[in-house]
Amino acid sequence: MSWDRFTKHYLNINELDFAIDISRIDFGDNFFAEMEPRMQTAFKAMQALEAGAIANPDEGRMVGHYWLRNAALAPKPELTAEIEACVAKIKKIAADVHSGAIKGAAGAFKNLLVIGIGGSALGPQFVADALGGPKTDKIKLFFFDNTDPNGLDRTLDALDGQLGETLSVVISKSGGTPETRNGMLEATAAYTAAGLDFGQHAIAITGEGSKLHQVSKEDNWLDFLPMWDWVGGRTSELAAVGLFPAAIQGLDIDRMLAGAKAMDDVTRSTETASNPAALLALMWYFATDAKGAKDMVVLPYKDRLMLFSKYLQQLVMESLGKELDLDGKVVHQGIAVYGNKGSTDQHAYVQQLREGVHNFFATFIEVLKDRDGDSIEVESGTTSGDFLQGFFLGTRDALYDNGRQSITLTIREVTPEAVGQLIALFERAVGLYASLININAYHQPGVEAGKKAAATVLELEQQVIEHLKAQAGKKLDAVSIAQNLNLDAQTELIFKLLNRLAANQRGIAVEAKSPIHQSLFYSE
Repeated sequence: MSWDRFTKHYLNINELDFAIDISRIDFGDNFFAEMEPRMQTAFKAMQALEAGAIANPDEGRMVGHYWLRNAALAPKPELTAEIEACVAKIKKIAADVHSGAIKGAAGAFKNLLVIGIGGSALGPQFVADALGGPKTDKIKLFFFDNTDPNGLDRTLDALDGQLGETLSVVISKSGGTPETRNGMLEATAAYTAAGLDFGQHAIAITGEGSKLHQVSKEDNWLDFLPMWDWVGGRTSELAAVGLFPAAIQGLDIDRMLAGAKAMDDVTRSTETASNPAALLALMWYFATDAKGAKDMVVLPYKDRLMLFSKYLQQLVMESLGKELDLDGKVVHQGIAVYGNKGSTDQHAYVQQLREGVHNFFATFIEVLKDRDGDSIEVESGTTSGDFLQGFFLGTRDALYDNGRQSITLTIREVTPEAVGQLIALFERAVGLYASLININAYHQPGVEAGKKAAATVLELEQQVIEHLKAQAGKKLDAVSIAQNLNLDAQTELIFKLLNRLAANQRGIAVEAKSPIHQSLFYSE
């Protein structure tokens, strides 16, 4: 790596304490000139999106997550007022919770149970871990972020005896998301078993008039905060979805919003070389051959950013993983994202990254400040932070020396502003890259298809249960049951469903056979 190439392709933005280094992506001298017309088209599409154009044509929706940190940009004054009112309400509720004006049956709230999934959990989890800590958190956060019964039980075990001091927030735009609905019902049952009224410990974040909104009104919940149809779940961290848990935890949401706004201001530039989101999008375009040919490995060298790759998985993969482009052409686009943290990753999979299959590019995140206060020397003249930087720089060099390319983002320290900047940077990069490859980044037909398929499986399960109940005591194998139901093509599914029902003693028993697929099932 030459000094000249580094200085030419290292963009430092002083006012943000932020830098991006693209010098280790091996694009040629003509790449930027060749891409400039496409980039200008992408800028125009982004300008139209921010002005209120229907940027999600499949659903006929505007896409307005950029307005969340600058409400004045919203295309209608009533939207500006709604955004500002929502932030003010979040702050008021948080202040009342912290002061004890809003409290639970057993006194002031000490915990917050966040019930959501996907964008309603990944962003809040990332931010909570990045900015929180036992010495600074005013409220401790817990999550129901799946419909795994054992996972729910583990969280409830951690809250055992504390539900009367635990505020719950249920997050679902429609109110019909199965995992979130299940979490709400499980939480309600737990509060009831403890002799508590769930509604008097609950707040809803949902679309106005949704199923969840109706439940919250009918059961007299503490309050309601809005989710708007122009904010997607994966871009909702700076809406009530993310701001409410952060505010309750005690984080400074104004600083997060200010950081995102500042990055938005910079990434609106139509001068490609000075726009970090444009540079990021172009590097993705080059590194993946504009078709997702390589994965993105996210390597933050800071424990506080460990969950960032998990957050980015949804933001990037749900936005860019599409079968069709905007013209209806089959393209099978997407960029796979994975990662953990440095230097832990060096003991996990850097061996393969350097010498194994070359199917990735890396995104390093460097944090300059080690800790608050002084550090001891773990060796003469060397601190733990020196080692961390050494591992980062050494790994980056070792990868590049073997033809493995990378981008490096540098921030001074993990602050609310920096977290807001990172969120805004990747949101903008996703939008620009989507324009470059001509896809809709703001819908998720694959997710919807998965939900429909799951519903079909659940319907099949009920058919199987009813069939065995109608023949109580009669022992049948999966093949016979499928034939009786005229569902021969679903024999494997039926076999899988029966095994789990029997394992959970759901009124179905099994007489094990060898081989196992010949086992007999019957209603007890």
